[in-house]
Amino acid sequence: MAYLITRRDGLKLTAASAATLALVEEARAQQIPTQPAEPPRLPIESGASLRVIRPARFVEPDETFFRANAEKFSRQFNVPVRVDFVGWEDIRPQTAVLANTGTGPDVVIGWSDDPHIYADRLLDMSDVAEYLGKKYGGWQFLAEKYGKRHGTNNWIGIPLGGSTGPIVYRISAVKEAGFDKIPDSHEDFLRLCQRLKEIGKPAGFALGNAVGDGNGTANWLTWSHNSFLTDEQGRVAINQPATIQALEYLQKLYPTFVPGTLSWLDPTNNRAYAAQECWLTPNGVSLYFALKNDPNTRHIAEDSDHANMPRGLAPDAPQTATIINAMVFRSARFPNAAKAFIQFMMEAEQYNPWLTACLGYWSHPLKAYDNSAVWDSDPKIAVYRRGLDYRYWSGYKGPITAATGTAASEYVLVQMYASVAGGQATPQQAVAEAERRARRIFR
Repeated sequence: MAYLITRRDGLKLTAASAATLALVEEARAQQIPTQPAEPPRLPIESGASLRVIRPARFVEPDETFFRANAEKFSRQFNVPVRVDFVGWEDIRPQTAVLANTGTGPDVVIGWSDDPHIYADRLLDMSDVAEYLGKKYGGWQFLAEKYGKRHGTNNWIGIPLGGSTGPIVYRISAVKEAGFDKIPDSHEDFLRLCQRLKEIGKPAGFALGNAVGDGNGTANWLTWSHNSFLTDEQGRVAINQPATIQALEYLQKLYPTFVPGTLSWLDPTNNRAYAAQECWLTPNGVSLYFALKNDPNTRHIAEDSDHANMPRGLAPDAPQTATIINAMVFRSARFPNAAKAFIQFMMEAEQYNPWLTACLGYWSHPLKAYDNSAVWDSDPKIAVYRRGLDYRYWSGYKGPITAATGTAASEYVLVQMYASVAGGQATPQQAVAEAERRARRIFR
């Protein structure tokens, strides 16, 4: 099972350039700042083996280096490890099967809210989380928000990283449209998108049932108008004037988009941007990474940059992260091995090269990794550095619970906006239907 990533192997990676590999070598040698911390006692069970599932990669080194780290754990602890990368839409159904039957993978690296859906069926991860937090300078805001069970200090998940979706845009197109940067106000951003449409270089925001991009669009529209799905007590509050304003804004913004965004899934805007059909879209760093490392599209990357989502009426950048959140069910055959695996993957010797190889696609959850050399390697990715420190989350402003995870997985807000953009409902009808669906979930 031994598998080492050498420079020769690395050069075979279609998404990895020589510059990226050099940066990974620097990451291996870099000393991430740490504090003394006593690791939890997790004696590995005799005969242990592990099966791990996690979302499929968007950048090839994500999978390559993750597998290499898993193999490293296997060699060091004599625990066979099988890692399955599954489609983004398939993680939740597979997790549900495990929860209902007690059989399946030993470690599930699912989505942000997922541990909160199954909180009563999961192992407590507080020992691992407290050790890692003490050693690596504490947890970022969103990591703690998604890792801890609401109202307690008990960790039910260990966030490994988060993919944020700020604006990626063609510098030349924005300048041609008469702007030197992405504006923060709703009015100016609408004018920018209208001008991009006029010059034949339109924007595009996903409005399909996409885990990352669809929810990202819906959340941005909601939060940038100072609206929210639930209030601080977790009561459904989506039916408010601010949501109507957000829906009415989309009625003006949607006609500026490239055709087809109502059916866009997570990979679609990547393809549209790379094909120069779309010139401005929210996305993780994967798009820039792929463009930069392909000689045929490098010119697009050189003409691209990133910016926070337009703030509108929000006090901070109205965006969050799609987090990959590791959890272990109580039915796990080898719980100590499973927890030890998660801890091992977060240690600097493994984590920093993985973070660097991904070019920061999964923004880090532990504060010490602010110091990773990857964040200073390219000024165009600096916006991803604080990816897990934004102050918005799924179900904002309320607590993260099983209900918030269900609302996200059932695309309550996404479908509210899509129905108005597609002309199937008025803003008033759409928000009333979203409220009805949300009340059923949050009852």
